[in-house]
Amino acid sequence: MTMNGSFLMRLRGLLRKEYLQIIRDPSSILLALVMPLIMLFLFGYGVSLNPTRIQVAIVTTESSPAVNDLVARFELSPYFAPLFVTSANEAQKLVSNGEVDGFINIRDGFTRDLVKTGQAPVQVIVNGIDANRARLIAGYARGAIEKWRELRRARGEQAAYAGVQIASRIRFNESNESRFFLVPGLIALIMTLIGTLLTALVIAREWERGTMEAILVTPLRLHELLLGKLIPYYILGMLGMLISVAGGLWIFNVPLRGSFSLLFLMSSLFLIASLGFGLAISAAVRAQFVAAQIAILAGFLPAFFLSGMLFDLESTPRVIQWVSHIIPARHFVAISHTLFLAGNITSVLWPAAAALTVMAAVLLLIVRRKLSKRLE
Repeated sequence: MTMNGSFLMRLRGLLRKEYLQIIRDPSSILLALVMPLIMLFLFGYGVSLNPTRIQVAIVTTESSPAVNDLVARFELSPYFAPLFVTSANEAQKLVSNGEVDGFINIRDGFTRDLVKTGQAPVQVIVNGIDANRARLIAGYARGAIEKWRELRRARGEQAAYAGVQIASRIRFNESNESRFFLVPGLIALIMTLIGTLLTALVIAREWERGTMEAILVTPLRLHELLLGKLIPYYILGMLGMLISVAGGLWIFNVPLRGSFSLLFLMSSLFLIASLGFGLAISAAVRAQFVAAQIAILAGFLPAFFLSGMLFDLESTPRVIQWVSHIIPARHFVAISHTLFLAGNITSVLWPAAAALTVMAAVLLLIVRRKLSKRLE
């Protein structure tokens, strides 16, 4: 039999063993194929960075066309559910009691000041316990007031700052939907969980069950053992990626403006890096429980907090930003967001792909070195 034939026969035998192991342990299939859909529904429907129907109090005792138009901007906005009160003290109590998130104070004499000077300030008070939510609410309030100004300009009426023309446009996510940002980032989280957690157990499981000694006495070579452990979980990981992409496109209508081929290629790079990290853990630890804990603490949690999927890394301390660059998920989140929302922007894609390639190579070399010591 030729060398190629022997290699393929040994690899086929090991792959068959891994296939039977996966079939007998349905948790691997559930983690790879069912968990992506569960996480997509949780993040797509359960997590939103765009608050809507925000409870705010509107303080006004004046009834005039200008005031009524301004109040209507808040009533018609999908972001606000206004309550009407007649004094700022009453509104302040509602904020203190947590019944509303803020209040809009339209002071007496609003119309008189607007006609006389062209300026009539509107006071916006927001509960700032949650700073991010407070900033969003204040931004929504400014947007509602600006729409009122535009309406008055269109009618040819005098308005505050009438000479200022504001023309804004949101690029890449025109509808300003948070799920368009969350779902592409979630793919990185799903693939990290599949790639790192599943492969962190494969070699540790062999040691725990006493089957590693049987493998070591076979004619298997080191690179064949690595391929036999990588290929089945690579297939599961890519199936999980395809399910996540299909769910994002067809369930949540997330646009894919870039090339699917590029997404597939760069997902493969990221998955190989994740598989390499999981195998490195598995090669260093012989207990499945310990390997799983390390995979979650060193793989999943950094991918969740330091990838930029949920949190803006630019606002974190410089040291945290530096540390985040060694997290493969950070680079893949940048790739995923770019391909889904912006397109094939090579100035973003290629540096991130190069970083993933280097990480994958380094991690596989570490696995090879660890396994070679064990085999000796």
